[in-house]
Amino acid sequence: METIDSIPISKIKRASKLVGTGAKVGVNYLKYYGSKLVKTENDAREQLNKDNAEDIYNSLKQLKGSALKVAQMLSMEKSIMPAAYVEKFSLSQFSVPPLSAPLVNKTFKTYFGKTPSEVFDEFNTHSTNAASIGQVHKAKKDGQELAVKIQYPGVSESISSDLKLVKPVALRILNISAKDSDKYFKEVEDKLMEETNYLLELEQSKEISEACKNIPNLLFPKYYDEFSSERIITMDWMTGVHLSEYTATPESGKKIGQAMWDFYMYQMHTLKKVHADPHPGNFLVSENDELIALDFGCMKIIPEDFYAPYFELIQKETLADEKLFQAKMLDLEIIKTSDSEEEVVFFSQMFHELLTAFAKPLQEEVFDFSNDQFFDEIAQLGEQYTKNTELRKMDANRGSKHFIYVNRTFFGLYSLMNMLQASDIKINNYKNL
Repeated sequence: METIDSIPISKIKRASKLVGTGAKVGVNYLKYYGSKLVKTENDAREQLNKDNAEDIYNSLKQLKGSALKVAQMLSMEKSIMPAAYVEKFSLSQFSVPPLSAPLVNKTFKTYFGKTPSEVFDEFNTHSTNAASIGQVHKAKKDGQELAVKIQYPGVSESISSDLKLVKPVALRILNISAKDSDKYFKEVEDKLMEETNYLLELEQSKEISEACKNIPNLLFPKYYDEFSSERIITMDWMTGVHLSEYTATPESGKKIGQAMWDFYMYQMHTLKKVHADPHPGNFLVSENDELIALDFGCMKIIPEDFYAPYFELIQKETLADEKLFQAKMLDLEIIKTSDSEEEVVFFSQMFHELLTAFAKPLQEEVFDFSNDQFFDEIAQLGEQYTKNTELRKMDANRGSKHFIYVNRTFFGLYSLMNMLQASDIKINNYKNL
C-alpha cells in the first residue's frame, strides 16, 4: 500500500504544492480549448473535469488536513458538483494514503509523549483507515480491542492558510463569486478548528452517544480518556462494514435507514446540536444490521433564531403563502433589504422551487428514499441553476452562515438514505424516543 513519509507543514511548502497543481490545471484548460475544435463541448468539458479532478485530488491527498477536508465536503454535493469531482473527491472519505510506520511512531511520541508500544499491549503501526484529518490504527489493551485515531502533523496550524489557498478552487468548482463569501469560509474555518481539537471531540462523542443511546438499532463505541489526548482519541474497536461497501436488502435498508433518520432528527429537533459530517466513512453496519456511528468532531449547534425560521420556511403553509414565505426568506438572509425588485422576484422563485423539492420528505409522515425520481429532481434543479446565466450576474451569496452545515447535514443524510435504499421511513418517529 502507498504510504506517506512526510506531510508539507510550512505555509510555503503547502502553497508551492497547490501552485504546482494550479499550473497543471492551466495546462488542462489549454488542452480543453484545443479539444473543443475536434470534440463536442460536452465531451471536452467532461474530459476537463476529469483531468482537473485527478490533479487537484492528487495534490490535496498529499497535503491532507483541511485542504483534503474541503474535498471531502465537496464530494457530498452531488446536486451541484460535476460527476468527475464527486467520484474522485469521494475517495477522501475513507481511502487516502496513510502515514508510514516511522512517521506514525514519531507523531504518536510528539503528541502523547510515548511510543504506541509503551502505551498499548499491541499496536499495529499500519493504519486500517486513513482520511483527511487523521488515521486509525488497531490496538489492544488488557484484552480489549481498540481503535486509536491519530491526527496528522500540522493540521491545526495550517487550517487558516489552507483555506485561503483552496478558496479560489472551491469558488470556481461551485461557480460562486468571492464577494461576501468570507463569513461562509469563516464558518468552515471555525468548524475545522473544532475538528482538530480531539479533546473537544472526545467530550462530544461521549455526550451524543449518551443522549442517543436509546435509539433502536444504533450503536456507539466506548471512549477512553486515559488513552486520549489533544491529538489522539482511543475508543472501542467496532466491527462492521463501511456504509459505502454495504449492500442493503429491502428489510435491512429500512431498519438501518430508520435508525439513521431517527438519529439525525433527534439531534436536529431535540438536542439542537447535530453531527454535521454525514458521509459513509463515518458509519459502519454490524453483522446484525445495526448502524454504528463514529467520529463526532464536526458538531453544529443550531441557534433558535435560525432553527425556527428554517423549519417554518419549508412547511407547506409557508410555501403556499407568498408574503409569509418572503418574510422567512428575509429572516434567513436569503433575500436582503438592499435587493432590487428583480432580485427579490428571482431569488424568491428560485428558492421556492428548490425548497419545494428539498422539503418533500419533511412534509410527509412516511417517505421512500429509494425513489430515485426525488433525487433526480433535486439534481436537475441544482444543475439548472448552476448553469443559469442570470444567476451569475447577481449577488448569489445568499443565506445565513448556519445554512452551510445544516444544509450539508440534510443533503448528506438524504444521500446516505438513498444509498441504503431506505423505504417506508417514519419521518416523525424521533418524537417517540
